[in-house]
Amino acid sequence: MGSRTDAEFSEYFAGRVGGLRRVAYALCGDWHTADDLVQTTFVKVYQHWRRTRPESLDAYTRRILVNAFLSHRRDRRRETVVAEPPDAAVDAAEPGGHEGLGRALQALPARQRAVVVLRHLEDLSVAEVAELLGMAEGTVRSQTARAVDALRRTLAPTKE
Repeated sequence: MGSRTDAEFSEYFAGRVGGLRRVAYALCGDWHTADDLVQTTFVKVYQHWRRTRPESLDAYTRRILVNAFLSHRRDRRRETVVAEPPDAAVDAAEPGGHEGLGRALQALPARQRAVVVLRHLEDLSVAEVAELLGMAEGTVRSQTARAVDALRRTLAPTKE
């Protein structure tokens, strides 16, 4: 394993930042927070860049992102939140999806949201998600089932 260069990091960053930002947004539902999570992720990846193995780099990067998200959620519970007006008018439809999907995802508990995003947006296997989140495969399956059921109930068309 040779020493990895800053140029290789720049190339990795440029190729992954867009996809990682999309995953971060799906996890947290806010572009500003998503950008912060991605920035935190790449700072941590860079700190260990020369020691990382190329074959596990994507999984390592995703794990840092998910851990940063879960840590951010824990920290936010301790804060006193004061509602602020949005920077700009909000479009009713989230980018690339059903108009209520973003709100429905945000209503899920953080771990269920992480499981759904990793399984269905990132298309990871149950085993990969279990390893990434440090939980049993059965837990991943049950959390996915509960989350998808909750999303279906939330997004189901109302009968009028």
